[in-house]
Formats: sequence, structure tokens, C-alpha cells
Amino acid sequence: MTENHSHLLVRPVARPVVRHDVVVVGGGPTGLSAATTLARSLRSVAVVDAGEPSDAPAPAAHDLLGREGTPLLELLATGRHEAEAHGAVVVGDRAVAARRTATGFEVDLAGGGTLRGRRLLLATGLVDELPDVPGVREHWGAGVLHRPSSHGDEVRGQRIGILGTGPRSVHQALLFRQLSDRVTVFLHTLDDLDDEVWEQFAALGIGVVTGTVDRLRGEDGAVTAVVLADGHEFAVDAVVVAPVSTARGDLFEQLGGHLDEHPGGTRLATDDRGATAVDGVWAAGNATDPSAPVSVAAGAGVLVALRLHADLVTEDVRAAVRTHRAPTVREVFSAASEARVSALALGDRAHGLAPAAVPRGAGPGVTAPRRP
Repeated sequence: MTENHSHLLVRPVARPVVRHDVVVVGGGPTGLSAATTLARSLRSVAVVDAGEPSDAPAPAAHDLLGREGTPLLELLATGRHEAEAHGAVVVGDRAVAARRTATGFEVDLAGGGTLRGRRLLLATGLVDELPDVPGVREHWGAGVLHRPSSHGDEVRGQRIGILGTGPRSVHQALLFRQLSDRVTVFLHTLDDLDDEVWEQFAALGIGVVTGTVDRLRGEDGAVTAVVLADGHEFAVDAVVVAPVSTARGDLFEQLGGHLDEHPGGTRLATDDRGATAVDGVWAAGNATDPSAPVSVAAGAGVLVALRLHADLVTEDVRAAVRTHRAPTVREVFSAASEARVSALALGDRAHGLAPAAVPRGAGPGVTAPRRP
């Protein structure tokens, strides 16, 4: 979702360049959860928070154990406090460029300055492209909805209109029918339904209205009617749309990554750990799973952080071994041989003899020939 909540944006201040273990881009539920988990493992982590969470228009977070119905902005404020309390640095700014360096990555900020990290975690969320119908954007997140997990309980039993724009609209109609027996599909730009869908709608009592939707009518901030191009109006309490959800992938593409297409838009593809095809770049949350609610996105941040931490541990261990590598058996044997040569030479000098010749590589048990 695209609304800009500038009151979330902390004004950037000049900071010295510090190399972190992880730079997290995105201060929503995913990024803050990941930062807290990493900081609790004593990882140096910086979060770039532009103050534009993907779910900002949603009034509250749902399906979140112990925090059901918590206002999203309140949840994020608490999350920032927790992350900072464990040592994470939250930078109120926008990441505008990213590049690889010899030791990791650099991320440039719109307000000036650069963050450096060994790893980069993209929790950038997505941008929703809404249907071009007057009234949709004005009521987005309130009377205009897109999934029952975000708003379902609030519209149960109400008059719900489904704005038909593609196959996903049919799926939405079936989902919202669980919440209300007053669901109507406005075909709009949706191609004619096949016989199976007509049968399903008839069996469930879902109404169908043909014709193009001209606009949504609203009063006092609420949607009240769907108005067709021919002038007919249908009273509703909420309208469901299927936006095209595009991952915020500018930084990923700058680093050589490519966005994957899916039926509802684009996303950042990862393996089962959360690593992308770009070495050292990880991703989680709505940028990789556009349908994930707040609880799932936050959990994804935790899981990716744990796996990212394990990846760093592996790198740290390898570096430690290279720096303080134990000598091999061959090296121990060679060192003992050199010590034996030195001891024999000292003994010969003490008796006025020339140093004895000891074959190179001879071990402690080898005795060199002695002259009488």
C-alpha cells in the first residue's frame, strides 16, 4: 500500500560510517522483527526506515497472537523501541542506492550518508497498484478492501461488492462469502464467467451485476454505493478490489537481481532460507510473499534473521580458522626436525667438531652420523 506516513519518518542526522553485520532496508514488521532477532544474537544491525509500511492504510493488525486488533502504527512504534533496546540502530531515512564492495555492501541514504554491511536484508514491502476507478484510492484501507484476513471481521454480515478485474476477483468473492450472505460481484472488466463459476455463485447466493463500474460513491469517509456507467447505483457497505502488488525492488535490481512475475504482480524470489540469487542479499516479508499478513511477515523476519545469523557464524568460524590455523602434522614434524638439527650442531661445536649433517625432514628419533 502506498500512503506516505511522514510522521513516522525520523529526520536523518549525520553519522559516521560504520560497518554492520547486517543492513536491513525496511522498518515494517518484517524488518524490525529481523533486526531484533539479530541484535539479540549480538549482531551489529542497522535498519533503514522510510516510514512507509506496506499495510499502513490498514487500521489495525490482525491474526497476531496477543496483539489482535492493535493499531499498526502503535505496533511499529513498539517494535522500533524493542529493536533499539537490544542494540539495533534505526535510521529514519530512505535507501536510494546499493552496491557491492570488497567486504559486503554499501547503502546510500536520501538524507546523505552511507551504511555499510556484510549482508543486506531487503524487507522493502510492496506497492499496490489499484484499479483506475474514481473513489477506490480515496477509500483504500477503509471502505475499499482486498483480503479478509485484514478486514474480514469488520465487514461481517454487511453488503460487500467485489470489483471484477480478473480471476482473483472470483476467489475473493468466495472468501468474503464466508463473512456475509450479501456479496455481489460487479463484472466490470472481468471476462464472462464460465459455467462452473456461475454454478458456484448460484449455490452460494452470490449476486452478479454486469456492466462497467463508473465510480464509487461515499459519504463521511465510508463507501455507500457502486455506480455503473449507465447510471444505475447499488448500495454497498464495502468494496473489495484486487490490486497489482509490485515488490519494491529498485535496490535489488541495482545489485543485479531480477523480480519474479506472479499472477498478482512481482516479488523477490528467495530459496527456503530467505537468500536471493544475489550472493549476500536476503529478503523477507511482503516483498517475497505479497499475501502475507502482519503476523506471517513478522515471523518471516525472525526466521530469515536466524538463518542469516547462522550464515554469518559460518563465515566468522572460517575466518577465525584462517587467522589462527593449527599447524598440520607435517609442520609439527618439520619443526621438531629443525630443533634436532640445532641441538646436534650445538653439541658438535662444544666438542670442537664441525656440525653434523642431518637429512632435512628427519624426525626427533633420527640420529645423524658422528665422526670419531
